Amino acid sequence: MQNKSVFDKLGGQANIDAAVVKFYEKVLSDPSVSHYFKNTDMKKQTEMQQKFLGMAFGGPNHYTGKDMKAGHAGLGITSAAFDTIVNHLGNTLKEMGVPAEVIAEAAAVAESTRADIVEVK
Repeated sequence: MQNKSVFDKLGGQANIDAAVVKFYEKVLSDPSVSHYFKNTDMKKQTEMQQKFLGMAFGGPNHYTGKDMKAGHAGLGITSAAFDTIVNHLGNTLKEMGVPAEVIAEAAAVAESTRADIVEVK
């Protein structure tokens, strides 16, 4: 399994799509980060996140949204909020039965976007 992408290890786009739905349920239920999404069309956000993660995890590139820096500019996302979001992703994958080593790989992909997303250290 070492040569497989995170996309393949997660079981492809259908599993990523399901994970994103569960992930946003966690995020929107968490008052420490839900305010970042108060003016967000969550249907569109979910679809864009599904496409982005599919691409970021090594699947086909169907993502046509803004780059990470432009997409998060002005939101004032803190390092702590970023950590919370990544933890929600990890917990979602864990609940879906994803092995710890694959969750770590997915977290590393998420971590690679930190500099473009976090505005407040």
